[in-house]
Amino acid sequence: MDQIELRNRLAIATTLWREATSEPLPRLDPGEPEQQIEQFELRVVDELCGGATPATAREVADKTWDLVHDRPDDDPVKRRVVDCHEALARLSARPPE
Repeated sequence: MDQIELRNRLAIATTLWREATSEPLPRLDPGEPEQQIEQFELRVVDELCGGATPATAREVADKTWDLVHDRPDDDPVKRRVVDCHEALARLSARPPE
């Protein structure tokens, strides 16, 4: 993976993190940049999906899809996003309280 693609992935994930939480960016485990960015992206997806409500489910789905739309189906982050979307679909299908 080239440096520009890694930088773009990091920029998108950082933006999503900052929109989703007021927490500082998480400290990443040492490793290769690609692995570190993937680890961060997974945390971002978990944060967004974990904080979703029926009212925000569609927005969260759109944001997480923007992260992975052009990746192969076997990409770990894309698989996590697909799982998230299934949970979001169930969440948004709930009747309003």
